Amino acid sequence: MDAIITLSQLHPEFFYVFVFLVSLMVGSFLNVVIYRLPIMMERSWQEEYDSYFAEENSDEDANAASTVAPALSPPSAPFNLVKPDSTCPKCGHTIRAWENIPVLSYLLLKGKCANCKTSISPRYPLVELFTAIACTFTAYHFGPTSQAIWAILITYVLISLIFIDVDKMLLPDQLTLPLLWLGLLLSTSDVFVGTTDAIIGAAAGYLSLWSVYWLFKLVTGKEGMGYGDFKLLAALGAYTGWQGLPVIILLSSFVGAVIGIAIMMIQNKGKSLAIPFGPYLAVAGWLTLLYKDVIITTYLDMVL
Repeated sequence: MDAIITLSQLHPEFFYVFVFLVSLMVGSFLNVVIYRLPIMMERSWQEEYDSYFAEENSDEDANAASTVAPALSPPSAPFNLVKPDSTCPKCGHTIRAWENIPVLSYLLLKGKCANCKTSISPRYPLVELFTAIACTFTAYHFGPTSQAIWAILITYVLISLIFIDVDKMLLPDQLTLPLLWLGLLLSTSDVFVGTTDAIIGAAAGYLSLWSVYWLFKLVTGKEGMGYGDFKLLAALGAYTGWQGLPVIILLSSFVGAVIGIAIMMIQNKGKSLAIPFGPYLAVAGWLTLLYKDVIITTYLDMVL
């Protein structure tokens, strides 16, 4: 990695172009992660459910349970992030290599399936382009350094979490926990913050939202957020340290409140509308990772 960084420092413009192109391809893969990972989790939960009742209940009890909650037959073909190959949901046409070039293929195909001409959601190229732009900006901010490489990897994970939470109101442990452990490991080399700040940041991040969750539940009897939000804030705290947590919480809460109120007014659903908090945490955490010192200094200058 040191040799690559040294070469990139000599020609930073090539580094940024490389990051943009690679992130376009990674964005295409993130579309797969965003769509398939929740399905993989749901199938795993269903298999665990079926296995539990098959072992614990008699045949009659199992039949009764299946009447209440019908079990899905485990798929015979593998279903993961690699297999099966991507296909058109309408006609089943297998997406060929030239049809899967990020952004470009969508433009060449005019946003339609090459076989049945069914419209393809513009979200796919937008995720690819968003990933490329966000990661190139991250690379430009940190420059050709090891920090930039790790920050880009973090950005990939955060983008996946944002769209999964928007779609499914879910922040998978398969993404939040590795993100947390990576942050703690990087702190041993002071990549973003030191070990002490990272450990305190992770613990305080988890406990702060955990406390809010239980306080809200005791007062209202309702659950205000999910455990995935606790884990995500813990992971972000491992990268920004405990000093960045107030910034993340204030930014995410303010933006979440504004957007939430706007959505409730537009959709006229009142206070019962459930809004995912993960995207606001992820965006606030990303901004804090890049601009923590600037935000804190600006705030203190304004206050003092």
